[in-house]
Amino acid sequence: MTIVLLLAVIALSIALARLHRRVAALEARLVAPDLPITQPEQAAPVPARPPAPPRPPRLPRPSRPRIDFETLVGSRLPVWIGGLALVVGGIFLVRLSIEAGWLTPAIRTALAALFALALLIGSEGARRIPATSDDPRIAQVLAGAGIASAYATLYLAAALYHLIGPATGFAIMLGVTALGLFLALRHGPPTAVMALVGGFAAPLVAGYDAAGIGALLVYLGLFVAALLALAIVRGWAWLALSALVAAFGWAGLLIALLPPASLGGIGVFLIALAIGGSLAAPRAAIARPWLRAAPVLVALMQMLALAPMLDFSALAWSFYLTLSAAALFLAWRDATLLPAAIGAGLLVTLLVALGLVQGGNATPLALPVALSLFGAGGGAASRRAPGWVVVALTGTAAPLLVAQTVAPSLLPPMVWALADLALALAAAFLAHRHRDRAGRGDLGLVGGVAVAALGIGLTVAAILPVSLAMLAPLAALGVLLAAARFDPAIPHRLALFPVIVLLALALPPLSDVAQALAVSTIWEELPYLHLPPAGDAARLLVIPALALLGASRWQRDLFGPARRIILPATAAIAIAGIYVLLKQPLAIATPEAFRSRGFIERAVLTDLTLIAGGLLWFRHRPLATALVALALARILWFDLLGLNPAWVPQAVGALPILNAVTLHLALAAAIVWRLTGPPRRSLIAALLTLAATLATIRQIAHGSLLTGPVGLSENGGYSAAMLALAILWLWRGIARHSADLRRFGLTLLTLTTLKVFLIDASALEGVLRILSFMALGGALIGIGWAYRRFVIVTAPARSPSPPTPVS
Repeated sequence: MTIVLLLAVIALSIALARLHRRVAALEARLVAPDLPITQPEQAAPVPARPPAPPRPPRLPRPSRPRIDFETLVGSRLPVWIGGLALVVGGIFLVRLSIEAGWLTPAIRTALAALFALALLIGSEGARRIPATSDDPRIAQVLAGAGIASAYATLYLAAALYHLIGPATGFAIMLGVTALGLFLALRHGPPTAVMALVGGFAAPLVAGYDAAGIGALLVYLGLFVAALLALAIVRGWAWLALSALVAAFGWAGLLIALLPPASLGGIGVFLIALAIGGSLAAPRAAIARPWLRAAPVLVALMQMLALAPMLDFSALAWSFYLTLSAAALFLAWRDATLLPAAIGAGLLVTLLVALGLVQGGNATPLALPVALSLFGAGGGAASRRAPGWVVVALTGTAAPLLVAQTVAPSLLPPMVWALADLALALAAAFLAHRHRDRAGRGDLGLVGGVAVAALGIGLTVAAILPVSLAMLAPLAALGVLLAAARFDPAIPHRLALFPVIVLLALALPPLSDVAQALAVSTIWEELPYLHLPPAGDAARLLVIPALALLGASRWQRDLFGPARRIILPATAAIAIAGIYVLLKQPLAIATPEAFRSRGFIERAVLTDLTLIAGGLLWFRHRPLATALVALALARILWFDLLGLNPAWVPQAVGALPILNAVTLHLALAAAIVWRLTGPPRRSLIAALLTLAATLATIRQIAHGSLLTGPVGLSENGGYSAAMLALAILWLWRGIARHSADLRRFGLTLLTLTTLKVFLIDASALEGVLRILSFMALGGALIGIGWAYRRFVIVTAPARSPSPPTPVS
């Protein structure tokens, strides 16, 4: 009954659409006659008016398809809703038969197959019947519904009732998919959408590993190829993009689900998908360059996920290098695919780093192959576009530098020096090829000189002893000065490269410092164990950084506009080295040492940072702000949160008030109070003062180790100290006419009052409770009187201004 009703709705919609078109045709044939306007005889004659000037002819507007309410509701919506209703009706019919137990599984599956066949036959009939042949949407919807029903039938037969085996189900799936593509080519986009969804969902329906992973990948490859061919024939960019997205989604799903032994075919599939998608994209009317390069880039990123699962073996590297070579070839063939080649050159650096960290045996062998591939490919095409220079330089310098940083023991120092020298010579050759473009900021010339300077600096650093490694930045600077004969602007353009050489030399100790800082931020108690040796920090961090800082101060024009970047970078390197040196005297390397000296060392480092920021506040505000912010962040993150001595045992000293924690917080509060500025600085200083006050009470109650429960007297001491501090702030705010201090005092007074009523009073009994309330009441009365007496005063009335004399 439901199907009959739906067919009636479809027939009514077709009749309304035909009637609407016939009425429109009749209206177009009618021509309205021009009737003269007659005036009554008794009416006065109308005076003649001069004829109006002729209006300029209007240009014809391009006709647009007119979609009114009647067309939409009477013609279009019922078609799509009817197609959806057919599918839903078939599903409900099958569900009803299952629930009622009317039919056996074989009969249910046969009826579902007959229903799908009837829809497909109906789609062909709709193309030939005169009543529906002029509306192609009827055939489109019926064909799409038939394909969807065919996939549903396959699910019933294979996955639900197990009436057919995996091989038979896979063969039927191939047939249904081929039929769907044929109907999509015959009927248009709606059927193509049905075929797309059904084709990619079919392996899930039949079981993705039912016929083996190899058969699944063959099916997916053929299906994507057919969809891309259909997109090229019809010019459907949306179909090509959808097919590629779904295919890469399947590849990612298989990488996540399959064991490593079964992942070899995924690599081949990704390479074929990347090449085929990039070649088909321009022919399928995909215009945006980044969309054309997307298949190769997505495949490269999925290779990054595939390589660790293959243990960075020779097979994994062969997949990546083959895909990289394909990216270079495709970019040479089509300039719009150059981002894919650049992406391959950048991602190989990450792959080298991951492979060396994980210890893949094939990574050291694949590294020179990768360097040669990107160096030769990018260098050969470097004069075609600047992007090729990026491929050549990043694909060689970055992986080599990362390899030296991650695995310095992989090769002897002299072999690393030869590799750096080869890099410098290759970059110099690239710059020499671009020497005729001097004065134009050519990337080949400037970039080649830059990488050559970097390579020479690294070579010098590898050859010389560690004590003379600071000469490497000077060697790099010498290369830049020598290149000035080709382009006088090169030294200023590449003024950053001595700093880059310094960073390259400092990477091993800097990476150790970064690791120590990283573990300290998660509140590890012994970051000292991760620090580099003090000698390396002095030779490779502090001395070269201070030398460059001195040179930039001595010769302000030495680095040109890059000075704004060089100064913060070298200052950060110097601070990292000084941090290592300051950690050496106490050398906290054991839990016992941390318990006895951990807080004292941390407080000293923070206080030195804060004092340096305070001294530089009026001379170099940006650096001072950074130092003060760093010190305050250390106090918040370490002293008050993660490594608070109240719950992490750390000795702070036995003397009241003069203990480490009170002096530390009080010094921070005093320095921040001295810094003039917005009210938020006053708020930070007030919070630090409150923390120092409470820490004093805690230390008096517990001694050198602040861990332990809060006792009754300690709790009362907190209330008394907070009340005294609130009164002090109110008094100073009234005396100095400081609204901030008065607000802080009132806020703290309110918090103290709430604490006394909600916490303290519940813990006290008898006379103590009475005395506490009496003291609090007296204090509040006195504060209220003083605040009203000295703060809330009535403004004096203004005397009226004298009248202006009349002249």
